[in-house]
Amino acid sequence: MGILKKSYEKSRTSPLRVVFPEAGEDARIDGAVARLIDERLAFPVPLADADEAQLAALLAVRPMKEALARRMLNKPLIRAAAMVSAGQADMIVAGAVAPTRRVIEAASIAIGLADGVTLPSSYFLMIFPDGRELVFADCAVNVAPDAEGLAAIARASMATGAALFGTAKVAMLSFSTGVSGAGASVDMVRAAADMVDGVAGPVQADAALNSAIAAAKGIQGGDANVLVFPSLDAGNIAYKLAQELAGAQAVGPFLQGFRHPVCDLSRGASVDDIVAAIVVSAGMAP
Repeated sequence: MGILKKSYEKSRTSPLRVVFPEAGEDARIDGAVARLIDERLAFPVPLADADEAQLAALLAVRPMKEALARRMLNKPLIRAAAMVSAGQADMIVAGAVAPTRRVIEAASIAIGLADGVTLPSSYFLMIFPDGRELVFADCAVNVAPDAEGLAAIARASMATGAALFGTAKVAMLSFSTGVSGAGASVDMVRAAADMVDGVAGPVQADAALNSAIAAAKGIQGGDANVLVFPSLDAGNIAYKLAQELAGAQAVGPFLQGFRHPVCDLSRGASVDDIVAAIVVSAGMAP
């Protein structure tokens, strides 16, 4: 069963409470909310007034002066994220109106990053015509991560892969496999791979996906389901090539690395795209 179908089934059997701080500001959000209710995929939660529970949750995530925290809760995005931390909602969905950087800022301040993750990142769920499903990361957020940043992306992507597929097989991609090449980029990928247990890298894309090629290059694997790209250039180009040349469906991008699900919508997303994004994000919840 494919990830989308599994996610829809999970959402119907265990619908999450979802807060939409942009409800009423965009017709697509309102249409998605109606669909979620009609199909019993989620329980939309209205943006609540600021309260003491949200204040305590915000201060627990980001210690600051209480007066400043109260002012920050006047911002709908931060208040919605604080609702998630306070247990008043399970997930925040935004981005139809606000830019991605504001959604990330609100989630970073009021939800916080998962253990072992030092920066937020993104991924696409790539669904190919032959049924193969892969995670591509990071294709939308971090332009040129250093080794520590790339390691953080790999850790978040491993958690994503485990949540979606059950088992994450992570390949950190480069133009070189193993110790066959050198250069600033491959050295950075090698350093990042050394920081993360259970990943393959540096590895070329064909060796990451084809066991015969992997064996010919003297490495194990060839069955990766999570591909971590060395830069935003590489990741963004790769997912668009997969769409145009292989007919892949790119679902997302999704934010990853936060303590609770955060769904950042594409500014051009349709109602169908928004519903699918919410369902996949909800499907990753424990």
